[in-house]
Amino acid sequence: MTIFEAYNNIKKELKNAGIDDDVFEAKQIIKYITGYNNSQILSNYSNELTEFQKNNLTAIMKQRLIHYPLQYILGRWDFYGRSYKVGPGVLIPRQDTETVIDVCLEVLKDAEKPKILDICAGTGCIGLTLAAETENSSVTLLEKYEEAARYLRENIKNNAPENAKLILADVFDGAAKDEKYDLIVSNPPYIKAEDIKNLQAEVKYEPETALAGGKDGLDFYRFIAKEYKECLRSGGALVFEIGFDQGEAVKAIMEAEGFNDIKIVKDYSENDRVVFGTVN
Repeated sequence: MTIFEAYNNIKKELKNAGIDDDVFEAKQIIKYITGYNNSQILSNYSNELTEFQKNNLTAIMKQRLIHYPLQYILGRWDFYGRSYKVGPGVLIPRQDTETVIDVCLEVLKDAEKPKILDICAGTGCIGLTLAAETENSSVTLLEKYEEAARYLRENIKNNAPENAKLILADVFDGAAKDEKYDLIVSNPPYIKAEDIKNLQAEVKYEPETALAGGKDGLDFYRFIAKEYKECLRSGGALVFEIGFDQGEAVKAIMEAEGFNDIKIVKDYSENDRVVFGTVN
């Protein structure tokens, strides 16, 4: 079987299994099993797969066709131009979240030596991207679960070893409140309790603790906005990632807690994705 034949077979099987982005995923799988980049695949498409590559492909497809997440299978995923280690027990970085980075970088554009707190850090893709993209920053990543923290530690080592630190603790215990920050950012669990059972098949493999935000999905927003406001320096900002239908509700929470200049920002798909505001 040639690389080209394998690519076409993968696309067909993924499509038949109801996996939407079959073209993109087929390319990612071919790149993974061959070690080739896009241009190398094009120039070697008629090469025969080795026995090892065929066996690897078979193992990958068995997992993917039951909708086990491709990101977990590959063990890494790109976010904002960097690679992050992922696997069972941690939320997968998503392109929609890159909008959060854009907002945070705009908020921090005039800050000197900014101090940043990433709450519910997961892989660390938000906090570590900010650590890498902002000069002389220091980033604290707050994560409750050891299952996620084992990936986060690797991602700190690979992406921002000098200016990022992990605190393994629960936000509801008031962890990391002993400092003042220029920016607090969080992509907290925000799925409503009643919606958990209706999630996409792949998402059900991700940890429910990273998804479930209470009865109305707003538990974390209420707590963080109320309890962590005092941890912001004057002029500092609180930035939340939100679900597509939560913009007005989260804005109202932040208004009730006295935040200023509150804005809702859409992602690349024109869905509400970020709510942020500042303190005096």
